[in-house]
Amino acid sequence: MQLKMPTFLSIILFCGVLGMCTSQADRVEISHNSTGYYELLVNGESFFANGAGAEQHLELFKELGGNAIRTWGVDQLELQIDGKPFLDRAHELGLKVVAGIWVEHERHGFDYRDRKQVAKQRKTVRQAVRKYKDHPAILLWGLGNEMEGFGPSKDYSRVLREVNELAKIVKREDSEHPVMTVIAGLGKNKAIQVKKYCPEIDILGVNSYAGALSVPHDLEAQGWDKPFMLTEFGPLGHWETPKTGWGAAIEQTSTEKAANYYRVHQQAVEKGRNKCVGTFAFFWGYKQEYTATWFGMLLQSGERVEAADSMSYVWTGKYPENRAPQVHDLHSSAALKRIPSDSIQKASVVADDPEHDSLNYRWIVVAESSDKKHGGDEEQTPPSFPELIRSQTGSEVTFMAPSQSGAYRLFVYVTDNQNSAATANFPFYVN
Repeated sequence: MQLKMPTFLSIILFCGVLGMCTSQADRVEISHNSTGYYELLVNGESFFANGAGAEQHLELFKELGGNAIRTWGVDQLELQIDGKPFLDRAHELGLKVVAGIWVEHERHGFDYRDRKQVAKQRKTVRQAVRKYKDHPAILLWGLGNEMEGFGPSKDYSRVLREVNELAKIVKREDSEHPVMTVIAGLGKNKAIQVKKYCPEIDILGVNSYAGALSVPHDLEAQGWDKPFMLTEFGPLGHWETPKTGWGAAIEQTSTEKAANYYRVHQQAVEKGRNKCVGTFAFFWGYKQEYTATWFGMLLQSGERVEAADSMSYVWTGKYPENRAPQVHDLHSSAALKRIPSDSIQKASVVADDPEHDSLNYRWIVVAESSDKKHGGDEEQTPPSFPELIRSQTGSEVTFMAPSQSGAYRLFVYVTDNQNSAATANFPFYVN
């Protein structure tokens, strides 16, 4: 594509807005050769996004081999990281940013038939691009996230048509960075719909968990003929795993999740090699979603779990010098069972450490979340009951069932004193 370099005045304005100026915006374009092979070029150099969704711990991310961050909204770009504006800190570390611009969801009450709401959103998008387009950390624009999903209507063509209008606005404001939109999986022939209603979109982002291994094949089957990124992947989602009799989803251990991360990334790259231009693991940080450990590649206290090691291996070809502990089994007669209130229960975990570091074990009983949302919406952290842990010896624990009837989980956190951890939990129900 033909690119327009920023004027001296625009650079001065950019410095005034963001507080730091080291260079002008990088030139990012999509290369497509006669064999159908796509790649991103940054200032003429090939760039594959080894990424994660992130907004913290960027230095560790870079240290482990990541080179690109995905965000979801402009508010993230306005965060302070290590005392510096988000984009400045990312650029300082040599990280590229897929700058997310939130596109409203019908499930949140947005009406795409309301001209005033639509006009307001268009103005917001235009202002965001104008503000950040000249920053050298920007790789491309991520226009929306799963706005076609979970709505009151099964027909989301109106939403996609508006996404196309928003893409036109982005391109009028910035000719130097491609535009991507992100959808929730490829069911219901979604790629066909995006191709039909969003011709202005340059890259298709796909969020997929259990179905992630088939993304390259499904895109091919649906006739998608542009590049794609796997924009969210990781463990099996809580909507995809087996359930207990009372409906509680059974979470994988951190070791099982790590295998998923590795396998999915490799499949996306190998099977989608002609069109895949990047992957973004979910989530580089801590997130309460269904549980406190389901998607986070880091704990709230900052320790990394094995998923981070797996991604470091695929990014660099080697594991970190000190690897995270691994969990092989969590056993209890209370696991996945209904048990009496105030009863005494036991549990044990089998874990080890690749470097044979000594391990510490922390157990806690937590109420099953009562604030479960759709699509990753923010959830409240459920209450925990540390007083119910009666005793523990090494990897074994004795705990008391709560007095109040309801659904709970027992969590174990295994740490190695090297800022790494392993996690596992099981649900149980108190009669």
